[in-house]
Amino acid sequence: MTDASTYGMVAEFDDPTALVEAARRIKQEGYRHLEAYTPYPIEDLHEIIHVNNRVPLICLIGGLLGAATAWSMEYYIAAIDYPINVGGRPLYSWPAFIPILFELTVLFAGCFCFFGTLALCGFPRPHFPLFSLPQFAEATSSRMFLCIDKADPIYDSELTAKFLNELGPIGVWEVHDE
Repeated sequence: MTDASTYGMVAEFDDPTALVEAARRIKQEGYRHLEAYTPYPIEDLHEIIHVNNRVPLICLIGGLLGAATAWSMEYYIAAIDYPINVGGRPLYSWPAFIPILFELTVLFAGCFCFFGTLALCGFPRPHFPLFSLPQFAEATSSRMFLCIDKADPIYDSELTAKFLNELGPIGVWEVHDE
């Protein structure tokens, strides 16, 4: 099995076709906690490793919260807290609320997107376990890596290493979370 300090198993590839085929076989085998690191985008890989993107939902929630905040703040100020009848207009004159409503909607949505993305990515994270692997430095220039996380339900260090070696990588390493 695995010890507590294990992060996962990494396989290194130098050919995008081999990487895509390996990712396809890994998914067919039943692994779900899979991540790929490549120096450039590979379209077929994106289809295999589907990422559940929650940023649009976070942005929508932020926008709705911003709009609700703006409307409730303006209504409270104009109609309840400090009502002033200017030129016979009603106290709740919604067309006057639109600019601030729009601005706070955009502000909240932008802030929620920014901080939500940071939270989902796990930032700030000064140390990532794969950084301790010397071969991983090539991930930004010429090599491609597939990592199976130990959180995967069918992860077993010996069986996973054997399976990854069957896929024809340059090398397979167990990465420790130090």
